[in-house]
Amino acid sequence: MRILILGGDGYLGWPTAMSFAAKGHDVFVIDNYLRRNIAQQTQSEALIPTPNLHNRAAIFQSISNYQIRVEIGDVTDFRTMSRIFEDFQPEAVVHYAEQPSAPYSMIGFDEAKLTLNNNLNATFNLIMAVLEYVPDCHIIKLGTMGEYGTPNIDIEEGWIDIEHKGRSDKFLFPRQAGSLYHTTKVLDTDLLWFYVRTFGIRVTDLMQGPVYGLSTNESVQDDRLLPNFHYDDIFGTVVNRFLVQAVAKVPLTVYGQGGQVRGYLNLKDTLQCIELAINNPAKKGQLRILNQFTETFSVNELASRVQKAGLLLGLDVSVKQIENPRKESEDHYYNPAHSGLIDLGLEPNYMNDAVLAQMLEKVIQYKEQIDTGKIMPRVRWK
Repeated sequence: MRILILGGDGYLGWPTAMSFAAKGHDVFVIDNYLRRNIAQQTQSEALIPTPNLHNRAAIFQSISNYQIRVEIGDVTDFRTMSRIFEDFQPEAVVHYAEQPSAPYSMIGFDEAKLTLNNNLNATFNLIMAVLEYVPDCHIIKLGTMGEYGTPNIDIEEGWIDIEHKGRSDKFLFPRQAGSLYHTTKVLDTDLLWFYVRTFGIRVTDLMQGPVYGLSTNESVQDDRLLPNFHYDDIFGTVVNRFLVQAVAKVPLTVYGQGGQVRGYLNLKDTLQCIELAINNPAKKGQLRILNQFTETFSVNELASRVQKAGLLLGLDVSVKQIENPRKESEDHYYNPAHSGLIDLGLEPNYMNDAVLAQMLEKVIQYKEQIDTGKIMPRVRWK
């Protein structure tokens, strides 16, 4: 297939590009280095140095003999998007091209405006390009479980059946995002749903939980092919941050009471989910929503898991509760459904001591690169 990946330089975008190229697909990636640039601007650089996108593709080709086409460009510019679609005629598009950090979106006006403009314009341009050039193309959009918030009822897989005053209907599950970033993802979903029901495009929207992991099948031969592993308070997920803190002998920073429950998944499972979505496309005129995670646990439970894995490697790992810089419920009900991807064939890689130890060992190799000044919260919601 001809697969276009928007945001191909990212933590998920680059492993996705290698995975599909290794399976024989014709892969085209575009990125404008937005995440790299704002990571530098906020002193939030990744732990492991990564080559630029052209060099990454060249290294991958030299090792595997598989080619990835690369363009450095901005998908919020419709002329750029239009030219790529007209030339490449993608059969599937994986949309990662968004500013991905909740804390960054909450720094101030400029950061909020950048997040809003980038994320919505990228999605809108994608929709318009599909309508104009490849109306049968399948859009795979990375949403987030954060769109749902933490309602006091079970979270269904995207949709909910409502009975009201003797009548019934099906609606998008109510969203209540906890940051501006997550709010832009809600707006993405609404935008896609409008064009699905109005013009009949086909979309899979994957509500993804926090992803953890470093190595994939394609990156094991050369560390220069590893994804950008952020551990700071702005771009680093809580799992990656805890792993680096464990190696750096910094107490694991649990925000508030630590009862926040989320759905997590391994980076390798993200690649599985994207492949399953592409191999089993949504129907024309369908917005298929799948909750993309494999297991749930609280921040306190996560800290205990990392602590245990660290002790197995001889690391003295402690845990410390600190004031929560975010505005969120710290003790709540959380029971989201997630059967759709399992039904399609997902074979989960669960978080266990061996998985965490393997990641810790890789972090230990780069422990001299750790800057502990990037770990503590620098952004507050209020």
